[in-house]
Amino acid sequence: MLARPFRALLLCIFILSAFVSFHVFRRISAPPPAVLPTTLQALGLQARQIDFWRALLPILQAHAPGCPSPKQDEKTGAIPFDAADPPRRPALVSMPDADLLKMQQAHANVLQQLKSSAELQPVVVPKSRGVVSTAGGSYLPVFVSSLRMLRRTGSKLPVELFLKDRGEYESNICDHIIPSLNGRCIVLSDILHPPSATDDVKKPHPPPSTAKGAIEHYQLKIFAMLFSSFEEILFLDADCFPLHKPELLFDAPPYKNTGMVTWPDFWISTVSSQYYNITQRPIPSIGLRASSETGQILVSKMTHHTTLLLAAYYNYYGPSHYFSLLSQGAPGEGDKETFLQAAEAADEPFYAVRTPVTPIGHSKKGGGVAGSAMVQFDPVHDYQNTQQLSARDSRNNPQARFGTGNLHARIAPHADDSSSSGGSGISASASASTLPPPRAFFIHAHFPKFNPATVFDINFETRPTYKADGSDGRAWVVPQDTLARFGYDVERAYWEEILWMSCEVKGGFKSWEAAEDKGKGICARVRKYWGNVFGGENGEVDEVSGIWDVRGRGG
Repeated sequence: MLARPFRALLLCIFILSAFVSFHVFRRISAPPPAVLPTTLQALGLQARQIDFWRALLPILQAHAPGCPSPKQDEKTGAIPFDAADPPRRPALVSMPDADLLKMQQAHANVLQQLKSSAELQPVVVPKSRGVVSTAGGSYLPVFVSSLRMLRRTGSKLPVELFLKDRGEYESNICDHIIPSLNGRCIVLSDILHPPSATDDVKKPHPPPSTAKGAIEHYQLKIFAMLFSSFEEILFLDADCFPLHKPELLFDAPPYKNTGMVTWPDFWISTVSSQYYNITQRPIPSIGLRASSETGQILVSKMTHHTTLLLAAYYNYYGPSHYFSLLSQGAPGEGDKETFLQAAEAADEPFYAVRTPVTPIGHSKKGGGVAGSAMVQFDPVHDYQNTQQLSARDSRNNPQARFGTGNLHARIAPHADDSSSSGGSGISASASASTLPPPRAFFIHAHFPKFNPATVFDINFETRPTYKADGSDGRAWVVPQDTLARFGYDVERAYWEEILWMSCEVKGGFKSWEAAEDKGKGICARVRKYWGNVFGGENGEVDEVSGIWDVRGRGG
């Protein structure tokens, strides 16, 4: 008599278990929510971040290099990367043996303590991911344009913008514009130098000093990454934006395999051999990979927490010691080499994109490109090409074992445009040229910054907004094979966002007030430029005709 009710009970339990398991699986497999911390969560996070900084700062200070700054006789200069014909590693930094030993001991000790300290656990919202950036002053308008370009891709990733101090906080932008785009502003000095109960929180508070002064400029990037609430981070410079939804990058190799992805610069890696002596690691071939371009970085704080902590150490003592050791005066010396080198020193994996960075801009009279922006490529496609080449080489030569650097000489963004790849000299071999080139993924509009208050200055070397005859013109017209890989008229879309920002943001930006007319003419100048370049039926198409539908908006 009890058999039937018992079977029914078992069936109910089974159905309930299946229902619960299904929903647990959905929660585990579902993408992280595209939301920012609530106000209450943010207050709790900031309190924990302050405690984190109070634990980290004494460790950084306790393991100072303990010696004078390394002596640098001259600057390396701009040496294009060419894996097929690498030069000798520059040796322009010198140190007495006693100083080298002091830095070696300090490095070993700080790395050991960073790895073992229980007080230095990541302060994050679990399973969160988002975009992190730094901006302030004249960079804030540039960031707003980039943020709107991010949203054009359909991305819903939340965004955290770090400002150096309260002096950079613009309430109109941080309280209205950025929140409307699923972002929030965070004042770094509130964490590094929290105000007391008697302080006026509206007044700027000086951040702690490093060996050479306040934490600022290049150093801000690593601390923004450390203090972000996101567990997984896409860091973007204020002048860098994606052409596709960056969510795609988090869910595929190489990021899924390694937890960290970096992109290349035009130049050779000029890390001093003295640095490798300090870290007690072998000196790699200079043809292994190009130097880093850190306008964009993908990193997981859970898998690469030690990397970020060590990068913070390198940046904290960057101006006095590590920046020169890692770059020797090469272009862009600053934080750019600290991330990848920290990962290597911490024995944490990473993937360095092999497709060379490409400049876009105007043609030079003597040949080449006067670049006002650079294009970085899809790491997923780059990784797929690398895997195919490696497999093909293994089949053709079973004895061959290809490391990360060996593939550089056989991967190029396009087989017929080695002259436009920043002088890299990298060309595709017959085998590599049959692979589909990775799609363009990021534009880093860095030279000059596309701030409408300053971008029309005729004194810029590249003069991106002018044709050779001095009339208004497009900024990005060569190389056309790179432009074609955008899939749509990105420059037109970018200027739509600049136009909106110039004319629709009530009150403008603080940095615009320095203009002679207090920024009142910015909207009119951008409207004029838009009309001259994009305002006709087809816009200014002379130099980009036939590449794509010039009226395309992208997505």
